[in-house]
Amino acid sequence: MLPNPLAPAHSLIRSFTHSLLSPHGRLLDLRQPRVMGILNATPDSFFAGSRVATEADLLARAGALLAAGAAVLDVGAYSTRPGAADVPVAEELARLLPAVGALRREFPDAFISVDTFRAAVAEAAVHAGADLVNDVGGGTLDADMFATVGRLRVPYVLMHMRGTPQTMSTLTDYEDDLVLTLLRFFRDGLAALRAAGAHDVVLDPGFGFAKTPAQSYELLRRLPELGALGGAVLAGLSRKKMVYGPLGLTPEAALNGTTALHMLALQGGARLLRVHDAAEAAQVIRLFTSIFK
Repeated sequence: MLPNPLAPAHSLIRSFTHSLLSPHGRLLDLRQPRVMGILNATPDSFFAGSRVATEADLLARAGALLAAGAAVLDVGAYSTRPGAADVPVAEELARLLPAVGALRREFPDAFISVDTFRAAVAEAAVHAGADLVNDVGGGTLDADMFATVGRLRVPYVLMHMRGTPQTMSTLTDYEDDLVLTLLRFFRDGLAALRAAGAHDVVLDPGFGFAKTPAQSYELLRRLPELGALGGAVLAGLSRKKMVYGPLGLTPEAALNGTTALHMLALQGGARLLRVHDAAEAAQVIRLFTSIFK
């Protein structure tokens, strides 16, 4: 049973985030689970298959993701793999804004997410046409993020992480129950976002971000408990170490394990699957919805 102090969090957002409304008028329906396809405008993301080096590569991969069933394109220009090098703001903007502009021109109806923890980058991307801000820092890495997304009225992914991508792997010791720690983090984040004017908020437990594989498994097993706060949940499991590590594989060989964990995430209540492989994730969702009508 969850402690009573969490109960007030129910009023902070809708009883369930059925949809995300972009400031540009596009709507993402979450009454059934959806696929978020990954586009990395970076040279060092952990899975080479998600990297796009040119505009032609970007548009080709984006088109393939959409054709395979992705409802959201999530484009990032700062690698957040453990130990990744820091990227200056100017470089992140130089990578990200042309990508958002090209995607918006080529796919005018696509729901575009930007993967950034910097408020200035998020604001520039929204002005360029982005519909959603996916913040791995959950507001902890930029004090202006909540005020920015509230002012822009842009949907927001609130993810749990400790430290930075450079330090998070050393910050996996939790004094309290792991899920209770996340619930408190989300409760406080939702309250601050609501005060800033934000409404459409998705919760992401941050698999692998300041969590060991064992801790990530615990989060996956207990994912239904995050539903106590009433928000839609995003699961980012695709080809991560929690998948390939125990199997003695590489990220390139981790699709089958990813698919297995996607089904568990859906059973736990996830409404967005952030993936490298859209067709396979869409198939899992089709089977899941056929079984659990």
